Amino acid sequence: MTASGSDLASAASATVRRRYNRSARFYDREQAMMERVAGRWRRELWSRVPNGEVLEVGVGTGINMKFYPPGAQVTGIDIVENMLERATARAAKLGVAADLRQMDVQHLDFTDAHFDCVVATFVFCSVPDPVAGLEEVRRVLKPGGVLLLLEHVRSENRVLGKLMDLLNPVVVRVAGANINRETVANVYAAGFDEVAVSTRMRGIVKLIEARA
Repeated sequence: MTASGSDLASAASATVRRRYNRSARFYDREQAMMERVAGRWRRELWSRVPNGEVLEVGVGTGINMKFYPPGAQVTGIDIVENMLERATARAAKLGVAADLRQMDVQHLDFTDAHFDCVVATFVFCSVPDPVAGLEEVRRVLKPGGVLLLLEHVRSENRVLGKLMDLLNPVVVRVAGANINRETVANVYAAGFDEVAVSTRMRGIVKLIEARA
């Protein structure tokens, strides 16, 4: 990456951090209606998580903690300190032993081949360079390790997809999330070549499983 490219990436990450630091206090309340549906998708995703060393990317306020498998040693990262404060409080309340750290998925501070599984739910819509983040995920996965993603993506419907493209700049400014990411393609672009996908909400939400 060029110096100017690195500066742009750092600026984009700083913008994401500021935006979600502001919304952390109200985040769970804002997502409550969506969680009535998304909760069962999260449960399904975490039911696929194997025992061993697990990395949760974008732990947020800790909403997934109630689904952590008892045989998994979970490390949770987030770029946003206010989110991590809430995740720490939730972990204490639930009695969850998770190693929580502030970290950017685009620059993971872990050795190669460290984790058996990496999980993220509705995260890569907000990562400034999602392919760079997924390349880092692939780097820290052990050979044969599994990546599990639950993500909202650009619709494959021609009309709806174009509408999402048009609305995306406004949504990003207001909420911080891109609604037109093509995350399955990004997973392949990051070097994963064994990818299975199932769809929810007529293809707008995808559960993605890939192996390193």
